[in-house]
Amino acid sequence: MQNIVIKTSPKDNVAIVANPTGLKRGAIVLDGVVLEEDIPMGHKVALKSFDEGEKIIRYGQVIGFANKSIEKGSWVNESNISMPQPPNLEEIPYVKPNILQTELPKDFTFQGYKNSDGSVGTKNVLGITTSVQCVAGITNFIENKIRKELLPLYPNVDDVVAFNHSYGCGIAIDASAAIIPIRTIKHIAQNPNFGGEIMIIGLGCEKLRPERLAPTAPDGGASASILYLQDESFEGFYEMVDGIMEMAERHLKKLNQRKRETCSVADLVVGMQCGGSDAFSGLTGNPVSGFAADLIVKAGGTVFFSEVTEVRDAVHLLVPRCESEEVAQKLKDEMAWYDNYLNQGKADRSANTTPGNKGGGLSNIVEKALGSVVKSGTSPIVDVISPGEKIRKKGLNFVATPASDFVCGTLQLAAGMNMHVFITGRGTPYGLNMVPVIKVSSNTKLANRWHDLIDFDAGPVAFGQQTIEEMGWELFHLILEIASGNKKVATDKLGLYNDLVLFNPGPLT
Repeated sequence: MQNIVIKTSPKDNVAIVANPTGLKRGAIVLDGVVLEEDIPMGHKVALKSFDEGEKIIRYGQVIGFANKSIEKGSWVNESNISMPQPPNLEEIPYVKPNILQTELPKDFTFQGYKNSDGSVGTKNVLGITTSVQCVAGITNFIENKIRKELLPLYPNVDDVVAFNHSYGCGIAIDASAAIIPIRTIKHIAQNPNFGGEIMIIGLGCEKLRPERLAPTAPDGGASASILYLQDESFEGFYEMVDGIMEMAERHLKKLNQRKRETCSVADLVVGMQCGGSDAFSGLTGNPVSGFAADLIVKAGGTVFFSEVTEVRDAVHLLVPRCESEEVAQKLKDEMAWYDNYLNQGKADRSANTTPGNKGGGLSNIVEKALGSVVKSGTSPIVDVISPGEKIRKKGLNFVATPASDFVCGTLQLAAGMNMHVFITGRGTPYGLNMVPVIKVSSNTKLANRWHDLIDFDAGPVAFGQQTIEEMGWELFHLILEIASGNKKVATDKLGLYNDLVLFNPGPLT
């Protein structure tokens, strides 16, 4: 293989080593640049000599400043870059964008489960949620018992899922930040894949009352079944179990009647997320996913992206994409709220970048953020959703979440996603049992090594073997196939699922 390095913009003064084994000292790249040292795959080579304080540019943007002299052909990484200040939120101007009205042909469809509230599921799942961590032992027991004894009797039901969490008691229930975990639990119970058939298991003495979590039925009543373990009619553990099993059967009978029907792409709600990112994520996996996101939005569907600290340093590129000044201000407000949240913990956005990110060539959060936002595509941002809220508008939404994979996934479920696209460069077995998770690799080296964990390899883009547009269309069609139940994602085949984790910025008592 020839020596390959990639520039992301004509303005770039560094390039990314694409060779899977890296490049050795003495290798010649681009316009005769000779490597001064061995440089691993995904890492940056200096295309010019830098004096201390000079700008390091990737994606056509400043990702840092040389903190010492760097020779042309040298390895540029976190040890010789100092990080710039984040964009000043008050100084980012807003100019209403020119929005081109383009649409996809209307014949793109998938087979989904239509719900009475107008939402559409991609799975058919019995959901069990809890009002307090105290009952988690019983819900885990029940989940296994239902799966073994009842699910075989209801072949149209895909699974049973218990959502346990560490909230519900020992908390300041009326603190202002408490609304975030409370509405998260409530909105997860309304996820389209549950079809409105949700069971809530409470203890009885907790501060978070199960009635606060029950979804509302079309007739205005509660559409959930609630059972308190402290109910005095139960004599011992097995009577509690029998009561829950009877309740489960009632819901399973209704879920078993659900059938897949032809649905429009406009019924898709796709959450975009990346984790275990590397320097290729912003070159391949994220732009391919962003192209697919644009196709879904053009067809009337809904896409959202998240992870505040992975947006913060690219927010100046996103404000001009907001469809109104009100949406632009909401976006800035969420950035400011999170800045304050981090300051309270004596942390800042630089804490985001992991050892794995740096091992994959991402020197700092600025570089990571500039590649991360590309998965949002190019569509206008129609709304900004605070943590734990549900989406209100079709189109591209920013759903504010921490960057932690499982916390972000939890909040995206609460926002209402029925499909998940997860882009990774370093690899992760991350999965959610409530929605299908399409795992996209940013490089073919990972896809080959994790051949039974990766669903889609965007790596060919790096070597010009396929274009972003070609692979974006492939991913779009894969999303429709998986949403229809025609194919299974790797995590569903293997049964690999993460626990959901609430974002709770409120105080404990």
